[in-house]
Amino acid sequence: MKLYKLIILSIFVISTLVANDQKVDDEIYDEPINSVDCIILKDENSIICKYIHKRSDEDKYVEFSWIDPIGVVSRERTMLIPAGHGSIYDYRFINGRVSGKWTFKVQDNNQTYQTNFIIE
Repeated sequence: MKLYKLIILSIFVISTLVANDQKVDDEIYDEPINSVDCIILKDENSIICKYIHKRSDEDKYVEFSWIDPIGVVSRERTMLIPAGHGSIYDYRFINGRVSGKWTFKVQDNNQTYQTNFIIE
């Protein structure tokens, strides 16, 4: 009878530890879903834009658009997000860009996400 209780207690402790470990893994991967952001690095002459999405078991394509201050699309790119990846980046050099408020837009299936940044 004592051995039976020890086995039951061991199973309970192990299952609790496994469940807790799964909760920690879920929290680690609990990332923002579908957001876009850009950062300007003047010292590196770069604009870096990042799209974060929910990780998928399949590859998927998204469309990136860089829209200048007068509304002209200066670049469109179709980007592959490999299976298991949670984000993708694109960048441009600052030099040669028109000053003003730019828009970086991502088309992901039927959803559009965008952000704005200012080049001075």
